[in-house]
Amino acid sequence: MKIRKVVVPVAGWGTRSLPATKNVPKEMLPVYKKPTVQYVVEEAMQAGLTDVVFVNNQNKRIIEDHFDYNLALEALLKRIGNESMLAEVRKVAEMVNIISVRQKKQLGLGHAVLCAREVIKDEPFAVMVGDDLLFDRDPGIKQLMEVARSENMPVVGVVEVPREKVDRYGILQAEEFAPGMFRVRGMMEKPHPDEAPSRLAMIGRYVLTPEIFDHLENLAPGKGGEIQLTDAMQLLAKENRLLAVKLKGKRFDTGDWVDYLSANIYFALQDKGLRGELIENLRSMLPKS
Repeated sequence: MKIRKVVVPVAGWGTRSLPATKNVPKEMLPVYKKPTVQYVVEEAMQAGLTDVVFVNNQNKRIIEDHFDYNLALEALLKRIGNESMLAEVRKVAEMVNIISVRQKKQLGLGHAVLCAREVIKDEPFAVMVGDDLLFDRDPGIKQLMEVARSENMPVVGVVEVPREKVDRYGILQAEEFAPGMFRVRGMMEKPHPDEAPSRLAMIGRYVLTPEIFDHLENLAPGKGGEIQLTDAMQLLAKENRLLAVKLKGKRFDTGDWVDYLSANIYFALQDKGLRGELIENLRSMLPKS
C-alpha cells in the first residue's frame, strides 16, 4: 500500500476559537513561532507524504499562501542580511507539493473528504485535521500508515480520554487484538458518558482507502445536517474493514483554549533562550500557596 497524499480539511469557520478567528483562519493562529497548520504539514512531511491536499474555502487562501514563496519578504531579508530567517521562510515554501480543492459549502468533515476525490483518485490516502497537533519521535500519521500497510486496511487514530470528556468525541466500540491495536465494531458520535462503549476517542488522524468515497457519496446528511465521516467509517466497521491504533505522543487540541495556550507554553519551554525568563514570569503569575 503506497500512501503519498494527505487531505487536510481547512474550510471550517473555527467557531470554537472566536473571536480570534473572526478574520484569521484558526489554522493560522500561531503556536509559538509557527501557524498551527504548519505543524500538521511538517508531521505529514516527516511521515514521507509528498502531496498535501487542502480542502479550503474562498476566504482562506492565506493558508495556501503561507506555503508559497513571498518574493518581497525574501528580497527584504536578503537586503538586510538576515540569511537564517531567509532560509527559514524559503524552507516553508519547499516542504511539500500543495494542492488546493474548493469546498463550496461547509457540509461536514465527510463532505470535505469527498471534495478531494478527484485528486485522490484510486489511491489510499491520509487525513489530518488541522486543529489536532500530535508530537512524537514517530509522527502520529506515520504510526497509522505503518499499520495500514501491514494490515492492508483503513486505520483511525485514537487516544484514551477521561470519562467526563467522551461527549466531545466520536467514541469506539472495539476489540483489542494486539497491544494498542483494535478491530472497530462500531462508534458513537459524542455519547453521554453513561452510554459510551469505551473511552477510545477518535482524533484527527486517519488512513483511508478509496472505498470511503462511495460510502460518503451515498450517505444521507447526519447530525447537524452534515455529511459525517464517522457515519461512513461506521459502514467500514460493519464490513470488518476498519482498525484503530492508540497513538503515542503529546497531543494538543488547539480548538480548546486550555490546550492551545498549553501548546504555546510547551514549545516556548523548549527554547533555551526563552525558557528561564518564561518560567519566572509564569511563577510570578501563579497564586502564592
